[in-house]
Amino acid sequence: MQLVLVSGLSGSGKSIASAVLEDEGYYCIDNLPLSLVEEVAQHLSRAGQEKIGIAVDARGGEDFAAFPALLERLKAAGFDVRVIFLEAKTPTLVKRFSETRRKHPLTSGSVSLPEAIDLEREKLVDVMRHAHRIDTSDLAPSALCLWVKDLVAQDRSRITLLFQSFGYKHGIPLDADMVFDVRCLPNPHYVSELRPLTGKDEAVRAYIEASPESMQMLADIRAFVESWLPCFIRDNRAYLTVAIGCTGGQHRSVYFVESLARAFRGAEQALVRHRELS
Repeated sequence: MQLVLVSGLSGSGKSIASAVLEDEGYYCIDNLPLSLVEEVAQHLSRAGQEKIGIAVDARGGEDFAAFPALLERLKAAGFDVRVIFLEAKTPTLVKRFSETRRKHPLTSGSVSLPEAIDLEREKLVDVMRHAHRIDTSDLAPSALCLWVKDLVAQDRSRITLLFQSFGYKHGIPLDADMVFDVRCLPNPHYVSELRPLTGKDEAVRAYIEASPESMQMLADIRAFVESWLPCFIRDNRAYLTVAIGCTGGQHRSVYFVESLARAFRGAEQALVRHRELS
């Protein structure tokens, strides 16, 4: 019995995630009060539904401090539970609401839009702590669809490592568990023939691998992740997101993410995300 709980901030893409689940064969319910999740999941399971998707958010005004206990009860009842939390930076959410002219569910005559976003983020902090987080600030809807689809396809009995490249000029991803900065390394951007390429191209790879300090940095990051991964596994983490950042997110960070994913893929489940390339 697979149960995916989708939550997150209003305007962050929860409807897109739910649509992906439906396409993958999940029976989906939107905006279900937290107090009804266990009862509805049990009912659907008895009715023969093996893949269930339920979206929960702050519109019901409930106390989400009960969320961790709910997860434990669902797991004890035999549900294979996965939690996906979608979020985005406040300026991005403000822009989305302004463009669509939709009203944020927590705004009122005394609560502005930025204040409502902060309030919603605070209300859902107990959900966020138990979820795989996806920062949709700089993510196209098509890329979000692919990322969600990749997540639900992973083996739930093992931890999934997500290696993500990003450009510092666009901000640090909100969903990163570990962040490594490789901007101090030689930059292919300043080589004219390499500038239009990415860290996936052989010429860029050769340029980076010719730098001893780049290879030392790669080895150090790999050793750090290897050293602390067992701790995250003991903590029953389903996902660990390792973000590598360079200036533009096109060359060095992409190379590092591809290399790290190859190194870990033999022993662990490893996914690759290139924020700026997507």
